[in-house]
Amino acid sequence: MPEVTETVTVTGFRCERCVSRLAVVLEGQDGLVAAHGNLMGEVTLTFDDARTSREALLAAMRKGGFHQPVGGGAEYAALHRRFTVA
Repeated sequence: MPEVTETVTVTGFRCERCVSRLAVVLEGQDGLVAAHGNLMGEVTLTFDDARTSREALLAAMRKGGFHQPVGGGAEYAALHRRFTVA
């Protein structure tokens, strides 16, 4: 199972309940191994890239009200991406 760990920055965090809401939004996502968010909007995702993708997880977060800030496109992601292959 090739695992990827990546940290992305999103908006939508205002309190501890928002961190809990992130857990609900991502619960049951196929291929997601772990997700950790903090009040600064940094979300670390660990996922099996054979079963899901960064884009699919970001789409699920958008549906839950968490969005990447303006400038959060490919250039931004390339600067903040951290990969770990297991």
